[in-house]
Amino acid sequence: VWAAVMMRKGPNVVGPFGLFQSFADFLKFVFKEIVIPAAANKTVFVIAPILTLVLAFITWAVVPLAPGWVISDMNVGILYLLAISSLGVYGIIMGGWASNSKYPFLGALRSAAQMVSYEVSIGFVIVTVLLLVGSLNLTQIVNHQSAGLWDWHGFSFIGALLHGGSPIKIAMAFVTGIIMFMMMWIFFISALAETNRAMISILFLGGWNLPWGEVTNPYIGFLVLYTKIWFVFFLFAMVKAFVPRYRYDQLMRIGWKVFLPTTLVAVAVVGANVTFFGG
Repeated sequence: VWAAVMMRKGPNVVGPFGLFQSFADFLKFVFKEIVIPAAANKTVFVIAPILTLVLAFITWAVVPLAPGWVISDMNVGILYLLAISSLGVYGIIMGGWASNSKYPFLGALRSAAQMVSYEVSIGFVIVTVLLLVGSLNLTQIVNHQSAGLWDWHGFSFIGALLHGGSPIKIAMAFVTGIIMFMMMWIFFISALAETNRAMISILFLGGWNLPWGEVTNPYIGFLVLYTKIWFVFFLFAMVKAFVPRYRYDQLMRIGWKVFLPTTLVAVAVVGANVTFFGG
């Protein structure tokens, strides 16, 4: 995708049309030598990205992948996800502090401030969905969108899309973030922890349901959800390819002065709609 946007040749050696390039990159990352800066606190420096990875994996415990395919179908699934995702700030700060260098530490503090700031707006985007559904259960949220495309939470999806991609990825910038002092294996673990896009498909795009109706077969439902996850990946890749990265001050200004008021208005509008018109 990025190669087409940049009008250049992409990776086309491994497999037909380069389809197996991701697997080759995975093997390359696995066998990379782990190089840790001499002045770093080695234990904390390695634990930080592993902690972020563990937090990313345990969120899948409440994520339904198809009808009946969920480890724990708890009634407060959204609250659980928000609580676990907020703990990712600790992994960023630990990695910056353990590097024992002022620049990665400053980058970690900036990244932590960014995550806290945008979690507020993202939380309000999710609140609009909760107001429409009336439940914190992820399976019930998907079932609420089973009638077809008109029941999907497309407006909230646009808001969630605005919070992702290149413009707010200061944490992943090699110049300003803590990853400038982390070698490839640790960077791979940290990046893997940020690939949980299934929630966007479940909350805003109908989950495993098709645009024209409900899906009850778990195997077909899983394929539908998997396709939507790749669609979300594609959208974020396009945003990253088209939109330049903002400076940190611009990032925070947009977060507090644009996204937060907009999401507050959205919550008020949806709340009024549910109260007076029944959603």
